[in-house]
Amino acid sequence: MKKVITLSQLREILLKWSKQGHVIAFVPTMGNLHAGHIKLVSEAKKKADKVIVSIFVNPMQFGEGEDFESYPKTENEDNYKLTEASVDLLFFPSVSEMYPKNMDTVVSVTSFAKNLCGGSRPGHFSGVATVVAKLFNMVRPDLAFFGEKDFQQLAIIRKMVCDLNFPIEIVGVKTERELDGLAMSSRNGYLTEQQRKVAPKLYHSICQAREKVLLGKEDFRIIEVEQQEYLSTLGFNVDYFSICRSDDLQQAHDTDCKIAILVAANLGKPRLIDNLCFSK
Repeated sequence: MKKVITLSQLREILLKWSKQGHVIAFVPTMGNLHAGHIKLVSEAKKKADKVIVSIFVNPMQFGEGEDFESYPKTENEDNYKLTEASVDLLFFPSVSEMYPKNMDTVVSVTSFAKNLCGGSRPGHFSGVATVVAKLFNMVRPDLAFFGEKDFQQLAIIRKMVCDLNFPIEIVGVKTERELDGLAMSSRNGYLTEQQRKVAPKLYHSICQAREKVLLGKEDFRIIEVEQQEYLSTLGFNVDYFSICRSDDLQQAHDTDCKIAILVAANLGKPRLIDNLCFSK
């Protein structure tokens, strides 16, 4: 695996690959890699000749009081995992490489970023969209792979790619879970031993909500309140529990067929998110 830290180094390699006609897949990450990230890589390898992974902890998407300074950095372990996964190139830029001095341009996808995580984390998705747009312009991939665990983020990136005419296919990859159902996340490492035992209840809660939706016996808003109360009794500080239309992330009603149930909640320090998508 090659590792580069500057845009000039990256473009020198990309020029060679382009001349050779390679299909390029891209997996952007913030490091502290787990099996979910490696699943993205394995799916990318199925569809491309070359796979590029980036590791960049993006300061633009962290709000005041969030964990940017303490976000786990595991460079040696990440290098090993990516080498074992046969990644072709690791792009590991610095903040100064990504954000030149006096940068004054921000990308914002307004319609998809107003509610859910966007409502409680102002500016977060502008930070995400900006860094992903910059990475797309740097890497110029044919395909880019993102986990479905970050469902709202995936929807925003798809909308941005459509609106800005990026010639990139966005591929969503199913959430990787621990044996007890907990969605794999870099932030799971913040959980205490006792919190780790409780954390899978987040997934169990959205599974319960899905069954109630499919039975069709309760109003969706009542189901949301019931599950929020259930999670609160377990020690979660619930940000939202929302039953939405999967295509636009607006509130779903019993006449809607394609459903996404999304939840975000703090369990002690860590903020956990999860979702389930299904059709009635």
